[in-house]
Amino acid sequence: MLQGACPISARIPPARTPIISTAGSGADAEALRVVMRQAAIAGGDIAMASFRPGQQTSARVRYKTGNSPVSDADEAVDAYLKETLTAAFPSAGWLSEETRDDRARLDHDLCWVVDPIDGTRAYCAGDSNWTVAIALVEKGRPLAGVVYAPALGEHYSAVRGAGAEMNGAPIAASLREQAGGARTAGPGPMIDKLERYTGALTRMPRLPSLALRLARVASNDLDIALVSAHARDWDIAAADLLIEEAGGLLTGLDGFRPVYNLRDPQHETLVSTGAPLHGEVLEGVQDLMRRNGWT
Repeated sequence: MLQGACPISARIPPARTPIISTAGSGADAEALRVVMRQAAIAGGDIAMASFRPGQQTSARVRYKTGNSPVSDADEAVDAYLKETLTAAFPSAGWLSEETRDDRARLDHDLCWVVDPIDGTRAYCAGDSNWTVAIALVEKGRPLAGVVYAPALGEHYSAVRGAGAEMNGAPIAASLREQAGGARTAGPGPMIDKLERYTGALTRMPRLPSLALRLARVASNDLDIALVSAHARDWDIAAADLLIEEAGGLLTGLDGFRPVYNLRDPQHETLVSTGAPLHGEVLEGVQDLMRRNGWT
């Protein structure tokens, strides 16, 4: 552990807290889950109309600053979700990868955080590993989250205090206690460095949708997911709640959970695991930081 750092357990807030009544007039956990699930499915249907498995999308594709692609499908899904979700909860702000940021969101306790297509490069190339990701954030932490992979038929959802589901069935993160051999996904150089501390890991394919990579921790399809610096709120907020409600952890290298809907919606390096493994992995990364640097 880094010198002067407090124990990891002392820095991680409780995993479960009651659902907040301000989520909507009379809204309960299941009603909120249904609203978001239906919106994600309809948004996924819009995207699927232009998706071509194994081929280039039929949608028009352009490139933003930094050579990041955006398709007509991204924008169509974004427009649909904004109209639908803000109508459902008019008191919530809005933050999306494909909408110009309106800092008025900072004045709202509730904020929708949306990636209409997470993994646009994959989507455009006909790779099925892309998702629609939706989170409702309250005072910096997700209250509800949905990650939907239409081309894979995988639908993940969670509401604070009400558990996490995949395709309607409860899911739980791994209870693995030792890192050696753990199923791990993330950037290759990060895994290389972590193996110096843990020994050999079982490398799983790196998923182009970051939301899907993290959702796989919640569903116990991964033991460890690594996230390089500069992920944005819309990449991780929905999956963060999936992991929390499934009994796992997603934290920065300082051991704290991410906070959302801040002025700068960008994050440093993140680590996600099932709860029993998190201390070992995080302390390994901290040791690597101290000795050799990490990022």
